[in-house]
Amino acid sequence: MITLVFADALQPFLPPARRGGAWRLAPAPGASLKHVIEACGVPHTEVGAIFVNGQPAGPADRAADGDRIEVRSWSTADLHAAHGLRRWPAPEAMRFVADAHLGALARRLRMAGFDTLFRNDFADREIAALAAAEERIVLTRDRGLLQHKAISHACYIHATAPDAQFRELAARLGLKPGFRPFTRCMECNATLA
Repeated sequence: MITLVFADALQPFLPPARRGGAWRLAPAPGASLKHVIEACGVPHTEVGAIFVNGQPAGPADRAADGDRIEVRSWSTADLHAAHGLRRWPAPEAMRFVADAHLGALARRLRMAGFDTLFRNDFADREIAALAAAEERIVLTRDRGLLQHKAISHACYIHATAPDAQFRELAARLGLKPGFRPFTRCMECNATLA
């Protein structure tokens, strides 16, 4: 048995009965920490750091009987920290691909000057392929998409209203230094002359 502790920001991804504290679990034999965490409902893209018995660990590491696993979310302050699981580009270099539910957010990002791909008929596999090939950050409200192994950088958008979504993302990724308003077409994403 292992003991799992999830950060407050990750609690909404857990089943209601598992929220609010430490809990014990018998993981599948040989399961990686990534697999254990995602089996609990938390997408790997929302995890900022993993600690096993107080020591930093990676998603491919394995848990042993009796281990205490602390799963932290990532925050703006952690985007470039050494203990984080992934390095993030500077705000000026961030490029996005938004899923079918986030068209209005995509337009707002384009208005702010961010290269943002969007089509309301993107299949999940297309989004994952674009994210991997073009080093884009996936924006979605689909938890299943966040668990795609080809996606390393993504943000689950909690807000439902477009203006609130934009504020949430700008705050979470510290986008303000990258704002270049009205340099992209809000409809097609082309650079404006």
